[in-house]
Amino acid sequence: MSEPARAYPAHEDEIQAAPAPLRDWLAALRRYETEERGRLQAPAADNSPWGPRLVDREPLGEPTAEQAEAADISELMAENLMLKARLQVEHDRQDALQRALAAQIRELREHIAQEMASLEELRAEQEAAQAEYGSFRAEREILRRERDTAAAERDAARAEHEALASERDGLREDRNLWRARAEALAQPLFQAAKA
Repeated sequence: MSEPARAYPAHEDEIQAAPAPLRDWLAALRRYETEERGRLQAPAADNSPWGPRLVDREPLGEPTAEQAEAADISELMAENLMLKARLQVEHDRQDALQRALAAQIRELREHIAQEMASLEELRAEQEAAQAEYGSFRAEREILRRERDTAAAERDAARAEHEALASERDGLREDRNLWRARAEALAQPLFQAAKA
């Protein structure tokens, strides 16, 4: 570990600068240490052979280098535990997000599959409509050709009718002309019979 990461001064204002859970944990750790020091000084000497023996400790004034290093290690372990807890929370949150994202992706895929199926149905209907429209167009072309043929036949029949009518009119004129000639030729005969 690098030295700047391990060097935490044991001042209260720096504990205040730490994040709230770490600060609470460090404050509880300091209270525990002061209570333990007070308990170690308080008991009186027991002379019984079976009583607890007091072990001389170093003076409680300035902490030794080992105690400072142990305190630093404790603080680092506390920070490490808190970072692990935060990492676990982040992992849990990321897992929840991934599950939600996977569910949304599944729903989106199902929706896309439904849309593609409806699109295929629409495409099939469109192709059927185009085929029917093509058959209607072919029938319309056949009917148009039949209509044009019928119109041509009608025009030919009309022309033939007009030709027959003009020929009939010509025959009537010829008949009238021959009648007039016959009457003109027969008139002297009738006049001679009267005389």
